Amino acid sequence: MDIAFLFIAEPYQCYHGLAVAFELRRIPGVRVAIHYNDPESLHHFERIRHAYGEAPFEYIRMKRNLFAKLVERIGIFGFAKQSVYRSSEPELLKYDAIFTVEDTAFRLFENRAETLRPRKIYLPHGAGDGTVGFSPRLRSFDYVLLPGPKSAERMLALKHIRPDNHREVGLVKLETAERLARASGPLFETARPTVLYNAHKTRGLQSWSRFIEPMLADFAARDAYNLIVAPHVKLFRRRGARTKAYWRSRSTANILIDVGSDRSVDMSYTRAADIYVGDISSQVYEFLAHPRPCVFLNAYDIDWKADPAFAHWHLGDVISRPQDLMPAIEAAPARHHLYRDRQEARAAASLGDRRPGAAARAAEATVAFLRR
Repeated sequence: MDIAFLFIAEPYQCYHGLAVAFELRRIPGVRVAIHYNDPESLHHFERIRHAYGEAPFEYIRMKRNLFAKLVERIGIFGFAKQSVYRSSEPELLKYDAIFTVEDTAFRLFENRAETLRPRKIYLPHGAGDGTVGFSPRLRSFDYVLLPGPKSAERMLALKHIRPDNHREVGLVKLETAERLARASGPLFETARPTVLYNAHKTRGLQSWSRFIEPMLADFAARDAYNLIVAPHVKLFRRRGARTKAYWRSRSTANILIDVGSDRSVDMSYTRAADIYVGDISSQVYEFLAHPRPCVFLNAYDIDWKADPAFAHWHLGDVISRPQDLMPAIEAAPARHHLYRDRQEARAAASLGDRRPGAAARAAEATVAFLRR
């Protein structure tokens, strides 16, 4: 049984799925190959592999036509994923299954009958509430591995998955982060309550544009807190080196601005923080693996209360004005009792089984499906 793992996007996705490849290749008769698109993924593959003490893998660069290479060289337009998929299809046809952590892989083998292509297995890279994670694209996959019942129930209600083509396995990234955390050190010289600001990248929803400057001014004027500014890595992914250096240079003794280091993708910050401040990132559930106070930023005055895409905003105070941020942060610990039970229930539904072995459960479910 030959299985290809695809990592077509930024390296942050490696932390959600690579450990499943480790477990799969332990199963007799299973052979695994890792295919990647972004050259920066190689560093992260090796970082994760060493944390697990795994033997080396062969890493195979996905095929790219001239258009995809040009887009990659320009750097500001992403990865031309559809072209990369099309160029890679002939090589991927030799596998029994394709394992992906990104739903854009619905594009693979679109025009081939199910019996004339590898089976497609999807493991989402996150456990969030946003509509992007509940797309009709899911119907294109033969089998879907999910972290917890929240995702399964919503996808079933939307008829994007079926009772017989999915399984809940837990969030693989949690155990990968635990392995990596063993080698981490303190983030600040002075121990203070630490706030994490985790802005998303989505236009019309992200809070960065409106909140970042007032936030930095507030924390610069107070030394009662440490602040970690770690937006979604795609917010700065296509920015130039000078822009990234400028933001990093604004770090101070109590403010750490990280626009894309290893720590921004491996849960170092969600593990270290005492208070979470954010908008729509699924990383809030990684933070809530251990319930703590949250403050959410509604930068666009969205009518959110009945919208399942914003269900996590029921887990902390929600503010719309920058001038309300510091009072909300200061009040958050005392108000946490109002949200703790809700946080625990929502984290359980989102993250599913948090016992060790999520990657092993995913591997076992994958092989059981392929052997049907």
